[in-house]
Amino acid sequence: MPDDQPSYQREPYRRTLEVEVLEVGEDERGVWAVLDDTVLYPEGGGQPADRGLLAGVPVHDVRRRGERLEHWLERPVEPGEARLELDWARRYDHMQQHTAQHLLSAIAQDRHGWATSSFHLGVLDQGAGVCDIELDVAELSVLQLARLEEELAEEIRAARAVTARHLERDELEALGERVRSRGLPEGFSGAVRLVEIAGVDLNTCGGTHLGSTAEIEAIKLLGTERMRGGTRLYWVAGARVRARLGRDEERLAALRGIFECADDELEEIADKKLVRLEAAERRVRDLQRALAERTAGVLAAFSDRVVEAHFADEDAAFLQAIGRAFAASDHPGMALLTAGEGEKASFLVAAGGGSGREAIEVGPAVAEALGGRGGGRGAIFQGRAGSLEGRAEALARMQAALP
Repeated sequence: MPDDQPSYQREPYRRTLEVEVLEVGEDERGVWAVLDDTVLYPEGGGQPADRGLLAGVPVHDVRRRGERLEHWLERPVEPGEARLELDWARRYDHMQQHTAQHLLSAIAQDRHGWATSSFHLGVLDQGAGVCDIELDVAELSVLQLARLEEELAEEIRAARAVTARHLERDELEALGERVRSRGLPEGFSGAVRLVEIAGVDLNTCGGTHLGSTAEIEAIKLLGTERMRGGTRLYWVAGARVRARLGRDEERLAALRGIFECADDELEEIADKKLVRLEAAERRVRDLQRALAERTAGVLAAFSDRVVEAHFADEDAAFLQAIGRAFAASDHPGMALLTAGEGEKASFLVAAGGGSGREAIEVGPAVAEALGGRGGGRGAIFQGRAGSLEGRAEALARMQAALP
């Protein structure tokens, strides 16, 4: 490895480094520092930037600007000597995922003819715990995925060495098709870095990688999605496999407790309970509809020009059912219906079928009295109430509008 390469490439397992802060600055993007060397990888090649501490100050990003590497900080640091510390757990996770991607892409292409067109390394601290690659294949069957996963496991067990080296352009060209490459960045000059998995892959890459495929631990293929004529393959590697298994086991344990059954009975019992739940929900809807119609009938039996009712435990849908039934009656006036309490309160104004009026004639005044807003046409005006404290005022306004 050339001595002029940064420490994250020369020594990818190094976690701390004594550095000199050469330059500090601040612009519209924040505070930054340029160092004489770094163990923090800058974003690029599908791999996210590292995180760490510089003189105890959190480094939240590392970006390349021309020939410089800028470390973006939470607050300024002083120029001079300082200690740089790498968030090793995060970096090692990225090394596992990135090395796994090289292995996965190589096996997919060389043994099955499925070339990789893109790679996304899901970042755990950004809520994305799953990685994906896009393969040049229309679809993948369950059998093909199982075979690919077993082939990957064989190469992991083989503990193949993973090494990096730099070659000049003419040396790189001499290797010909042995080297996989998605092309070099525009304006790139100098030696080209190659990452090799012994006997499996030789790839141009500037990222950080493990020293052996054995350190990948495992690769679990999770599923596929058709994308632009190809297939997006989702997967996790390394510690993420164990973490995912742990979370899934916790969920299974919770479900076993809820359904009081063994794992192999969960699906059958859950299906049966869903069928019963759907039947119960249909029955509830039927009963609510019947109750709404009965309630509307009771209200329509009153001769008052304005009738009213409040339902503390119901919602706007229940009010709508009553309102429609009331509007179909021959009542000569209007009804004010309210439901819920506080910020979740709702209201509905319904004009009886015998009134010859429209609800919008009084709806806006009711909404104003309730500190809310609403809308509607014909026999129904409904909305959200800011508070039901103005309910008496709303009724008074309806009475005044319907002499």
